[in-house]
Amino acid sequence: MANKICIKLVRSAISQKPNVVATVRSLGLKKLNSTVEQEATPAILGMVATVKHLVEVKEIN
Repeated sequence: MANKICIKLVRSAISQKPNVVATVRSLGLKKLNSTVEQEATPAILGMVATVKHLVEVKEIN
């Protein structure tokens, strides 16, 4: 089983490029300070890298 990560939206996606806004939505983040747990797959880690200036990431074992 892969590790999980907890992703929290700490900055707003307003005035960001459309692809950044779409990436935040596809991660499951809707409102500021919302959190989601995702599997740490290469696809999810790539999306997190795209929006790293807007989110906080914690690893869950």
